[in-house]
Amino acid sequence: MDRGDFLVSLTAGGIAGVCVDLILFPLDTVKTRLQSPQGFKKAGGFRGIYAGVPSTAVGSFPNAAAFFATYEFTKATLRKDASPYLSPLTHMLAASLGEVVACLIRVPSEVVKQRAQVSPSSSTLRILTNTVCEEIPFSLVQFPLWESLKDLWSWKQGHVVDSWQSAVCGAFAGGFAAAVTTPLDVAKTRIMLAKTGSRTASGNVLSALHQVWRTQGISGLFAGVVPRISAISLGGFIFLGMYDKIRRLLL
Repeated sequence: MDRGDFLVSLTAGGIAGVCVDLILFPLDTVKTRLQSPQGFKKAGGFRGIYAGVPSTAVGSFPNAAAFFATYEFTKATLRKDASPYLSPLTHMLAASLGEVVACLIRVPSEVVKQRAQVSPSSSTLRILTNTVCEEIPFSLVQFPLWESLKDLWSWKQGHVVDSWQSAVCGAFAGGFAAAVTTPLDVAKTRIMLAKTGSRTASGNVLSALHQVWRTQGISGLFAGVVPRISAISLGGFIFLGMYDKIRRLLL
């Protein structure tokens, strides 16, 4: 991957990230409040659904730019002389590394955003750990599926998918990944919003999941799943479609 490709990925990812985060911010706020142990109404309900948007806007560009620059660089490096059968593993590793790098940038703005949305007290280290634990499984599902769907569609029609087709693949991949990782998102939110000194505040994801299961059952583990799937499906359409389009325009 040469310097030009790297800069293109950086720019395209950053622009796409800012656009999708600003468009979908209200849905993210609603989802966070639905998952809050305070309950939706006490956490703010529909009031101030743009609370925390400045920190999100500031963090979106470098976060998305870092992810895609790392993702594309890792893909290009691992694909050299690699078997095509290893593509899913390549995409999984690239997405994981991209998320780790992006989380180092994302967490400070995530702290501010979560506190503005529901007013909890959370440590940055705890949020970093739990953000990585949730985002990596999500990306392990979303990106290999996105790449596979694009490859399948390209093979079916005999040419590389257009940007709008890449966006559709992104919507399906994002929605599916959102559904299967909702319990991890619930656990992350509960840990972030837990009172200091409480058992949940210890940061143990399995403990948080068990606590939700014991008190609320399956419905608690999938709290906010509908707005989460809706937001991430739409987000996948906008984010990955826009990234693909901008990247093609810049190359």
